Amino acid sequence: MSRDWIAQPAGPARGSIRVPGDKSISHRALMIATIAEGSSRVSGFLEGEDTRATERILLQLGARIEAPAASERIVHGLGLHGLSGSDRDLDCGNSGTGMRLLTGLLAGQRFSSRLVGDRSLSERPMARVITPLSKMGARIEARDGNLPPIIININNGMKAIDYNTLIPSAQVKSAILLAGLYARGETTVRESQPTRDYTERMLGAFGWPVRFAPGSATVPGGHRLVATDVEVPADFSSAAFLMVAACLLPGSDLRLLQVGMNPRRTGLLSALRLMGADIGEENHGRKGGEDVADLRVRSSRLRGIRLPTELVPDMIDEFPILFVAAALADGRTVIDGIGELRVKESDRLSAMARALAALGAQVAESSDGIVIEGGELQGGEVASLGDHRVAMAMMVAAQRAAGPVLISDCANVDTSFPGFVRLATDCGLGLRVAEPGLAPMPSG
Repeated sequence: MSRDWIAQPAGPARGSIRVPGDKSISHRALMIATIAEGSSRVSGFLEGEDTRATERILLQLGARIEAPAASERIVHGLGLHGLSGSDRDLDCGNSGTGMRLLTGLLAGQRFSSRLVGDRSLSERPMARVITPLSKMGARIEARDGNLPPIIININNGMKAIDYNTLIPSAQVKSAILLAGLYARGETTVRESQPTRDYTERMLGAFGWPVRFAPGSATVPGGHRLVATDVEVPADFSSAAFLMVAACLLPGSDLRLLQVGMNPRRTGLLSALRLMGADIGEENHGRKGGEDVADLRVRSSRLRGIRLPTELVPDMIDEFPILFVAAALADGRTVIDGIGELRVKESDRLSAMARALAALGAQVAESSDGIVIEGGELQGGEVASLGDHRVAMAMMVAAQRAAGPVLISDCANVDTSFPGFVRLATDCGLGLRVAEPGLAPMPSG
C-alpha cells in the first residue's frame, strides 16, 4: 500500500536517540547462526521487512528461530548441512542483500531452490553473483541470465576459486564466501577497492578459520560453525539521515547512540567532515565484534567538495543523503564513480537528481556522477519511486525548504527503518503521514 509523507521545517534536531539495528549484520546473523551448531541469541535484530523476509525463508527451509521479544531472536542452529528444501518459492521481498547472500548460501545445498522478489528486486542484476558461483560448480538459472527469479539446481559439489571481483560489492564477496564454506579447498575473493567485512568478521566470531584484510578474504572448506551470541549495533546507514539533518538545522545538538563504526561503512562520516561538519565520537566500544560509538552532531555550515573516489565504496548506501547535504552546502560538490547507484531499489542517481531539481536545486547528472550547486530549496512535490533511502533523504531536504514538501510512495521505509516517522519527530523534525486522498500541493 502506498503511503505519502508531508515534511516541512520545524525546529533543530535535539536529544539522544538510538536508531534500529544494522540491517546488513541482522541478515548475516540469522543466516550464519542457522548453519551453526548450537543455539545463538541475536539481540538488536532489525525488525524490518527485508530482514523478516530472510527470517521467513530460513524458517521455510527448516530453521528453528524463536522471537522472545522485539529485536531479539534465538536461533537453534542446524549445522552446515541441516537445511531442507522447500517446494514453494523463497520470497526475498525487496531485499537485494537477502537474495544475493542466500544465493551463495543455497548454492552449496543438496536441494534445489527458487528465489523470487518484488517488482523492484526482480529488475536488479544478479549475474554478478551467478558468474563466480557458477565457476565454483553451482548450477544457477535466471531470467536473461541476470534477473530474478533465481533457480538454484542441485550440483555435483562445490570447488574453491580465487576470484577477482569486477564490481566492489560486499554482497558479491559475501555470496562467494558463504558458498566457499561448502567448497573443496580455499576460496579467496580479491577486490580492487575494499568493501564491508561484516561476513568475514561474523564467520570468525562463529569459529570458522577465515583470513581477511582490506581487499581480500579467504575461507577454507571443511570446518564447522559454533553458536555464539551476536549483539547488533545501531545501523550507520539509518543514523545517516538524522546525522545530516542535525548538521543542516541551526541550533541542533543530537546524540546518536551506539552506532556501528565499521570503517568499511562510515565513508559518509569522512565526507561530512571534509564539508566542515561538527561530528564528535564518544563512548567507544565493541558489540558483536563491531566497533561502536555515540555520535554527537551539532549544526554546521557545510561547504561543497570534490568527493575523494576512495570513499565511494564505503558509503554506497549513503549517497542520497550526501546529495541533500551538498544541495544545502556553500559552493559546488562534484561526485564521480557512482554508477552503481543506478541498480539499487531505484535508479538512485536519477531519482535523487530529479527530486532535488523539483525543489529548485541546480543538479547536473552524468552516467556515473553528479554535480550539485549548493543553495536554497523550495517546497513542492517529489517522488521517492518506492525507494526508502530516497524518501528519507528528501524528508531531510524538506527541513531546510522554503515550504512543505509532499513525498510520495514512502511505505518501503519500513524495509530498513521501522519507526522512522516517530524517531524523526521525537528529535524535532517536521514530518507526518499524509491523509489518503490529499490534494496535490502547490509548487514553489
